[in-house]
Amino acid sequence: MQTNFTAEQLADPGVAESEKILRKCVHCGFCTATCPTYVTLGNELDSPRGRIYLIKDMLENDRPADKQVVTHIDRCLSCLACVTTCPSGVDYMHLIDHARAYIEKTYKRPLPDRIIRGLLAMVLPYPARFRASLYAARLGRPFAPLFRALPGMKPLAAMLELVPAAIPGKSGFAEPGAHAAKGNKRGRVAILTGCAQPVLKPGINEATIRLLNRIGVEVVVPEGEGCCGALVHHMGREDDALSAARRNVDAWTRQIDNGGLDAIIITASGCGTTIKDYGHMLRLDPAYADKAARVSALARDITEYLATLDMPEPVNGAGLVVTYHSACSMQHGQKITVQPKALLKAAGFVVKDPPEGHLCCGSAGTYNIMQPEIARTLRDRKVKNIERTRPDLIAAGNIGCITQIAGGTGIPVIHTVELLDWVYGGDRPADLPETEAEAVQAAE
Repeated sequence: MQTNFTAEQLADPGVAESEKILRKCVHCGFCTATCPTYVTLGNELDSPRGRIYLIKDMLENDRPADKQVVTHIDRCLSCLACVTTCPSGVDYMHLIDHARAYIEKTYKRPLPDRIIRGLLAMVLPYPARFRASLYAARLGRPFAPLFRALPGMKPLAAMLELVPAAIPGKSGFAEPGAHAAKGNKRGRVAILTGCAQPVLKPGINEATIRLLNRIGVEVVVPEGEGCCGALVHHMGREDDALSAARRNVDAWTRQIDNGGLDAIIITASGCGTTIKDYGHMLRLDPAYADKAARVSALARDITEYLATLDMPEPVNGAGLVVTYHSACSMQHGQKITVQPKALLKAAGFVVKDPPEGHLCCGSAGTYNIMQPEIARTLRDRKVKNIERTRPDLIAAGNIGCITQIAGGTGIPVIHTVELLDWVYGGDRPADLPETEAEAVQAAE
């Protein structure tokens, strides 16, 4: 793609990077076939190619974002299926990241939109606030239909509808400290406890720590780590995202320098994509560039790390049919496609792939709140494809996907690591019902 930026414009590192990305696009349109919003809406401007044209025009002309640009950029899920498909290596992820930051600086959103976005940024990255907000939101849930009918309030209605019926208590595993390996010590890792996940499903991190400890790995919950910054990063709040990244880099660097780490374990693939990008996000900060690159190099999805270890003999779960939902941030963002399914198969599960497995489920961080209608359409399509495989349960590696898919099906949706922990002698996942065979065995 030909570009016409001035030397003055290219002096901005963000614009210079975007210009290099734009020049790689050859207009081939391969991306349109795998873009969830284009497949759903059929609008060229809701495809990666269309958004690239909008971003190019906005940046080249050095003009503020307008309503049209914002509408179509906001509809992007950042699922990165287009990156997997693109034959030219267009770095769409960093281009859309820059466009969102530019929008945040140059466009004044309608008041309801600003309120919802501000509320999400103020609450979701902080577990204590998020937990308190869920209790408050349960009182407001009956009013969701009313909010859905009011102009600009559909996101608030979607937020209320996503509130779980039961809110788990705070897990002791989230407290800073070390969880000792059992038997011969094989490694030492840190774990990202995260923000939304330990509130919605604390059992995921608990299962991770239990499993790693049992197979000889010490797990450290570092003092001072918190939200990875992905939620605000995808809202264009770059300063907030970089602050979160610096805080985590500092927390993990202390552990690297005091005892060493074999890996930084992440159990939410959306966080993993962001943490693996810390080196890029902080590349212009001389105080953090090297430290951030070191942290990114150590970041591993839990399945990515487990695949490097010898696992014990399975003791539970043999023969259950599992349909594996590969989160976009897993398959497209991190290119992890083999390890989760291989681990499940080795654990004794019968693993199936759903049709259209490359398409997003519609969660995408806060997307199912900010774009509820598109998100629901994508969810229903995903659920229909999964249910066609007739599984006993669904496995996934991202809390957003788990919550989103569970809202559209009665089939249990369980994190991959919870299943692996159970198979190798850990607690039974709370969402996994007893099978007929197990019920008969228990009765005997």
